[in-house]
Amino acid sequence: MATQSPFSRSVSRRRLLQGSALAWLTTPWPALAADPKPVLLGIDAEFGLLNSTSAQAVELGVRIAVDQINAQGGVLGGRPLQIVTKDHRSIPARGIRNITELAALPDLVAVFGGRFSPVVIEELPTLKAAKVPFLAVWSAADAIVDNGSTPNYAFRLSLRDSLAMPFMLDKVHERKLDRVGLLLTNTSWGRSNLAAVEKYAAAHATPKVVGTAWYNWQERSLIDKYLKLQEARAQAILLVANDDEAAVLVNEMAALPADKRVPIYSHWGITGGKFFQQAGASLKLVDFNVIQTFSFFQAHKPALAKFMATAAKFGVQRIEDIESPVGTAHAYDMTHILAKAIGLAGSTDRMAIRDALEKVQVHEGLVKRYAPPFTPSRHEALGTSELRMARFNDAGVIVPSDQ
Repeated sequence: MATQSPFSRSVSRRRLLQGSALAWLTTPWPALAADPKPVLLGIDAEFGLLNSTSAQAVELGVRIAVDQINAQGGVLGGRPLQIVTKDHRSIPARGIRNITELAALPDLVAVFGGRFSPVVIEELPTLKAAKVPFLAVWSAADAIVDNGSTPNYAFRLSLRDSLAMPFMLDKVHERKLDRVGLLLTNTSWGRSNLAAVEKYAAAHATPKVVGTAWYNWQERSLIDKYLKLQEARAQAILLVANDDEAAVLVNEMAALPADKRVPIYSHWGITGGKFFQQAGASLKLVDFNVIQTFSFFQAHKPALAKFMATAAKFGVQRIEDIESPVGTAHAYDMTHILAKAIGLAGSTDRMAIRDALEKVQVHEGLVKRYAPPFTPSRHEALGTSELRMARFNDAGVIVPSDQ
């Protein structure tokens, strides 16, 4: 039985829970109590993690797409899609339990994942054993898709570390900042990014990596690690962090003399929480850049208009209202692609849907035109052409760096 989602309880999403949207989220669908039976979509993510907005962003994208699909008759000749959420709170053991519970639900066809690559990597054996298609719409570690499984049940419409780090290094090089330091989280996600940098360094003389510093999750200070990299004459720092630790670093950097503050190029984990609010005025004193795969400000207008028309039901009146925008956009496109795969499979059989995800030919999405989204040899929907650098404007909205 699906329970009320944390999405509908989150104070941070209050702008999304007004009027008809609130009523819609807290009232059971009449269609779910009668035939035809709903087709279930699972979301396993970090809903209960303090200050996190990533899981809610993923759910928002799925819900907007589901609303559109159901309004057009659902799937498989009239069956509505229904969402079931599970909260792993960024704890792998909870995630494994969630996957087991979701896999036991009849007519569950796939599970969408959240932000944290280390959780997903620990879940992979359970997903493989249950033969559940896993849809990665945020997590970026290469090993999620490059998992050695045949057949592979993991599909990603998101950033990939081995694309993110070279792109940021190229951007650093464009600024003639040819000595970089790495400040990495001591997790499988951090190690994935280190591997990407090492591969890049083997083929490029510059930028030169002058040092690597590791920190642990929820460390209360990162300044000593930063200063060691700065003392090694790093002209820029590549940061792999989530919102809490990144805000700690920015606040500590802001207290340094101006000549001790070097530009930060950050992976996108920081955009999945309350980084801007935590960093506060300090952010204005730091040259802070973050990688993204999409911006609503640069979206194709017809696709954006269609998205926004439905998003208004959920209290989203402006694109500035969307927190953690990549999570919402990725999940939205992936849900539509999944619906097409369900149609091709002609049933809720998970293996058939896995196979069908490799056979969807074209989808005109919000992020891009997918032609095709996936193939038997490629389970990555996005590439280098989608990458861009962004920043936070004075209102805390993530905008392209050239805007």
